[in-house]
Amino acid sequence: MLKKALMGATLLAATLNGGLALADTSAKRIALSNNYAGNSWRQAMLASWDKVTSQAVADGVVAEAPAFTTAENQVTEQAAQIQNMILQGYDAIVINAASPDALNGAVKQACDAGIVVVSFDGIVTEPCAYRIAVDFKAMGKVEVEYLATRLDGGNLLEIRGLAGVFVDDEISAGIHEGVEENPQFEIVGSVHGDWAQDVAQKAVAGILPSLPEIAAVVTQGGDGYGAAQAFAAAGRPTPLIVMGNRYDEMLWWKEQKDANGYATMSVSIAPGVGTLAFWVAQMILDGKQVPQDLTVPFLTITQDTLEESLANTQPGGVANVEYSLEDAMAVVTGE
Repeated sequence: MLKKALMGATLLAATLNGGLALADTSAKRIALSNNYAGNSWRQAMLASWDKVTSQAVADGVVAEAPAFTTAENQVTEQAAQIQNMILQGYDAIVINAASPDALNGAVKQACDAGIVVVSFDGIVTEPCAYRIAVDFKAMGKVEVEYLATRLDGGNLLEIRGLAGVFVDDEISAGIHEGVEENPQFEIVGSVHGDWAQDVAQKAVAGILPSLPEIAAVVTQGGDGYGAAQAFAAAGRPTPLIVMGNRYDEMLWWKEQKDANGYATMSVSIAPGVGTLAFWVAQMILDGKQVPQDLTVPFLTITQDTLEESLANTQPGGVANVEYSLEDAMAVVTGE
């Protein structure tokens, strides 16, 4: 289990190179460039960033670590934001990117200016950047593999995320690969829910009249509760809906579990992965050797861990793990 305690500035002397103290980062400035904040996951991600980085600033680990979110999920706007950060002289830029490749020009400009660039969640492919990734394709495939243990087969409704974003493409690819390997299932409808409950509910309500009986709904997070509401409003039987670790999804799941034994699973990336990216950026500025590509596991909630996960999640929030400097060192070294 990852430790929750945030490490103070005294840990700056503890390095991956035999305990030798490296560069002091107390005067360094790290900025977060975030492309979208229109759902509970992104709000939780920003809250975790603020919580962890505010303490790091108070401890004198870095001078500042502000977060900036673009008004629209537009590549051109985020590229301009990154270019502005370059002009402002930030030492490191942490990016949740609108596109894996369309921001590469701005990222290369930052690297050429001597700025450390760490991408996470929505990663970038520019070689000079660091990447903290979840195997989103595996995450999508896991959903179908779970359905195969519960159902003999049937029609699936797929709820996708934000169109054009790497994460959406990868999760969907995993779901489709899972269906190819489990041909007893067929995807008979697909909508974009933007990882938001209200958007997903409207999208599902709009497509349901044209669909046959649905055995299960495969999702990407933030859309499970909206799907359940749409099925209820249409007077259709509630299918098996894979959830995405949001509080409203888990609360609905628990209510159904208590009422009729409803069983499912829930899976998503922890919003606190942004805090891991912060510590990785700080470590690189501190002179530590960090692999260009890091992988972190996704967070899965089962029928047995539902109550504990719900109790540890704030209303309106997302099941989460926040990282300390010690946690980041463990991820980097693979311990």
